[in-house]
Amino acid sequence: MSRLQLSLACWDYDRTRALADGSVRPEGIDLIYQNLYVEETFFRMLRNREFDAAEMSLSSYCVSLMKEDPAFIAIPVFPSRYFRHSCIFVSSRSGIREPKDLAGRRIGVPEYQMTAPVWIRGLLQDEYGVDPASCEYLTGGEEEPGRDEKLKLDLPAKFKLKPIGPKQTLARMIADGDLDAMHTARAPSTFSTQPDAVKRLFENFVEVEKAYYRKTKIFPIMHTVVMRRELYRANRWIAQSLYKAFVQAQRRTYDQLATTMALTTMLPWQAAHVEEARRELGEDWWPYGLEPNRHVLKTFLRYHHEQGLSKRRLKAEELFAPETLESFRV
Repeated sequence: MSRLQLSLACWDYDRTRALADGSVRPEGIDLIYQNLYVEETFFRMLRNREFDAAEMSLSSYCVSLMKEDPAFIAIPVFPSRYFRHSCIFVSSRSGIREPKDLAGRRIGVPEYQMTAPVWIRGLLQDEYGVDPASCEYLTGGEEEPGRDEKLKLDLPAKFKLKPIGPKQTLARMIADGDLDAMHTARAPSTFSTQPDAVKRLFENFVEVEKAYYRKTKIFPIMHTVVMRRELYRANRWIAQSLYKAFVQAQRRTYDQLATTMALTTMLPWQAAHVEEARRELGEDWWPYGLEPNRHVLKTFLRYHHEQGLSKRRLKAEELFAPETLESFRV
């Protein structure tokens, strides 16, 4: 029986590796897995729709839903999650010592609509009272000049954005004191090369992030998986098929990480990390599906709207193919 051939662009995660090597195969689908860095995947999918399915920034996907005929539809799979307190960097010249000092400052962001800065602005607002609209955001390439927003933005006037110069980079600017701080997914190179000039706002970020989770029960979602909407409309069954395969691949990773006869990663204290994750976040510490993530998604969608990126406050159910929101029972 013939199978539908689909391309999938996604990074090389442990939780998706079974899809990449073919040991887990979606029902009715031959998957062409393209292992790409996330920046390339997002750019090619958002600009040119080059893949049938792809990992995608949660924020970019939500921005795309504001169009009259949205190009993509997601399944409730979240290959990337990340506590982002560790991703707030400050210039040593800025005088910033604590979160409230960020109010009114010049903040570098590769793109305003990136998911990581959305979470960072939101947590700074909720936990430390820093109004996102009080800051000036300078956008552009972190390490290479010439980066711009992948999606055209139409923000309320109260948000102040401007691009950096055509030859400037954010990493260089924060080290030189031309930026007070950065909100980013990648640590700027100058954090390593000029540690006296660029520092983390939260040097004890692990403790801060654990306390944040205990208070909020939020393990921030960064990326989801989308399909081209016209493909989904023609073959609605692929949403459930892909979702089930992603879940199956992830379950294998849970089992591998729990193995104690030999280390499946290069982490010397892997067993301790797994035990800590279970203790802090629960047995299913990286959940897929809508219901286990409703609170996290609801918080993100509030931030997205409050920061001017979505014209209305989206509901979590609107993000995903309805076929993936419930399952049969025997």
